[in-house]
Amino acid sequence: MPSSDYDPACLPDLLPLYYRRLFPFSQYHRWLNYGGVQKNYFQNREFSFTLKDDIYVRYQSFNTQNELEKEMQRMNPYKIDIGAVYSHRPNQHNTVKSGSFQALEKELVFDIDMTDYDDVRSCCSAADICARCWTLMTIAVRVLDRALREDFGFRHLLWVYSGRRGVHCWVCDEAARKLSAAARSAVAEYLSLVKGGEETVKKVVLSDPIHPFIKESLAVVEHYFPQYALQQQDLLSRKDSVDKVLALVPEDILLFIYFSQYSTAKKGQHFEKEIMLQYCYPRLDVNVSKGVNHLLKSPFSVHPKTGRVSVPIDLRELDKFDPFAVPTISLICEELDRPKAGEEEEEKPEDATETSLAKYVKHFDQFLDALARSRKGELLRQSDLQKEF
Repeated sequence: MPSSDYDPACLPDLLPLYYRRLFPFSQYHRWLNYGGVQKNYFQNREFSFTLKDDIYVRYQSFNTQNELEKEMQRMNPYKIDIGAVYSHRPNQHNTVKSGSFQALEKELVFDIDMTDYDDVRSCCSAADICARCWTLMTIAVRVLDRALREDFGFRHLLWVYSGRRGVHCWVCDEAARKLSAAARSAVAEYLSLVKGGEETVKKVVLSDPIHPFIKESLAVVEHYFPQYALQQQDLLSRKDSVDKVLALVPEDILLFIYFSQYSTAKKGQHFEKEIMLQYCYPRLDVNVSKGVNHLLKSPFSVHPKTGRVSVPIDLRELDKFDPFAVPTISLICEELDRPKAGEEEEEKPEDATETSLAKYVKHFDQFLDALARSRKGELLRQSDLQKEF
């Protein structure tokens, strides 16, 4: 656990150091430049900065990594959002003829927020999270990652902790970045299973035959459900939570329980699966995924309330991921001032590679290496195809 507690009042003093010595600008530019294969891809990307006192600055864009660095070190944003790649430079959008400034591409993104699960968790509510409900985020990542890879064929998924109460997914494949708004909506709808607002009691309804995607998702949910629902949330220990579960059970099944007479009605044959899915299936903010021009919080942005860095998640260690162990900006800035182990007093760490942020930057590097290998392989394939003619 971090040895130095985070104080939001100190954020204005910590951000200049963070952007000067810790933010991974090289990897960040390498990611959003995508090999420089497409002209002006980085230059036409929108960045949005939220400054102190909630001052919101949209349509920022930069020609080079150095230009981005200098501006972020000058402005020290409290939050960074990433938007679309546009037809023109976003910082010149006011000079472009009306209607011609268009969002062309962006990663396919997903936003899962713990507040959307408030009706099925008893330990916390609103922005609060704990180890007992974080299992819901683990399930969400497992279900969505499998579906995006196996059902849609995407390969380059960057999963990121939001810094407070949720997770984000950036699907970085070229095919995903080029999807239209209609196609993004179709993917998001395919992945959405929990439907209805607060007034809807039964939010999951299955029909025969059960779709293979739902079967695969159920396998993940069933793996975690006993530990999550019966141990971590202890659903059957309180009358109000028992009543919530019973409200999802079809009447004919309740009658069977009451009168001990078995009579199967078709509408009730999947009720156990529907209950598990309603309690544990990922709850997507579909609007975030649908819009090409929708902004999403950037990796390595700092959450002003918690001080935690929005770090990439290594799926090989997903079940061990602890949001409370993610380093705060106060911790990593403090680590910069500590002497290296076994070194002289004046020998202090130079950058993020020697702080608690290091393993997250390393995972980001590995993600970028895989993306570069894939891009190189595709270029070679296209070159071979051209030689055949």
